[in-house]
Amino acid sequence: MQTNLRGRDLITLQEWTKDEVDTALEVAFQLKKERAMGVPHSILRDKALAMLFFFSSTRTRASFETGIAQLGGHGAFIESATTQISHGDTAKEIGEIYGRYFDGIAIRQCDWGVGNRYIRDVAAASRVPVLNMQCDLFHPFQIGADMMTILEKKGNPKGLTINVSYAYASSYQKPISVPISLILLMTRFGMNVRLTRPKEFYLPNEFTEQAKENARKSGGHFEELDDFDAGMQGADVVYAKSWGCLMTTSDLQESARISKQYTNWITDERRMGMAKEDAIYMHCLPADRNIEVTDGVVDGPNSVVYDEAENRLHFQKAVMALTMR
Repeated sequence: MQTNLRGRDLITLQEWTKDEVDTALEVAFQLKKERAMGVPHSILRDKALAMLFFFSSTRTRASFETGIAQLGGHGAFIESATTQISHGDTAKEIGEIYGRYFDGIAIRQCDWGVGNRYIRDVAAASRVPVLNMQCDLFHPFQIGADMMTILEKKGNPKGLTINVSYAYASSYQKPISVPISLILLMTRFGMNVRLTRPKEFYLPNEFTEQAKENARKSGGHFEELDDFDAGMQGADVVYAKSWGCLMTTSDLQESARISKQYTNWITDERRMGMAKEDAIYMHCLPADRNIEVTDGVVDGPNSVVYDEAENRLHFQKAVMALTMR
């Protein structure tokens, strides 16, 4: 266990060592156990977290606000539209000023080509930890919760096969932050990672190269496939979700038109049957039901999506407890 995480930013788990990630997971499981037994843990009593949202959320706000309260602190929900950001407040000013008001700053900014840079600019100016609630490139808290869930349901992940697959969705062109973060973290744990996607839905080369290097170091494997059914074959973990083809085009309407070529990329009972019998189905939610995944799968016996969503709370509490104390 690492004891030197006080004051650390979390923008991507790739920038934390494997030991540091393991520490966050260990603390998350401990806090989850204590919560189940009704053991209070006011580790962050009198601490305050700024939660700055540029994008709406269901799970992110609820889990961070509840988590800081359970740790004895206070979460201040701040919607960017209610601030002076649109009238001139810069990332540096947010970092400098909120870093003096609060004990931590959490930000959700998913604008393509903007979000990650904005969070890093705030972090450069802040004297307190900056936590990435999701940006255009990374979603570290979701993926930490995903690893918690795999450890709970499947045990040691080394050698297991996870299919990180594109799936069609009609609602909007979703960020690429989840698949990027998945391939980066799962390869560090020695998993055999398949990135299954149509040719237009590739991820930035720097991250696929990092995934390959992670796999080399951990004894895992990384490969890219372009056949939805092939990705499902024999998988231990199925993580099929939509993302926009943002590396092909930055025009969201064009991305939507390209996506419509792949409406058959849906996780249904037949596709789940191609995975191992005890495979688990995962999704960060929200899912486009009966478009991205059928009701029979997302509500079926192999689905762990609600345990996965709960683990957001526990993993986020662990990182806050370690970095904001």
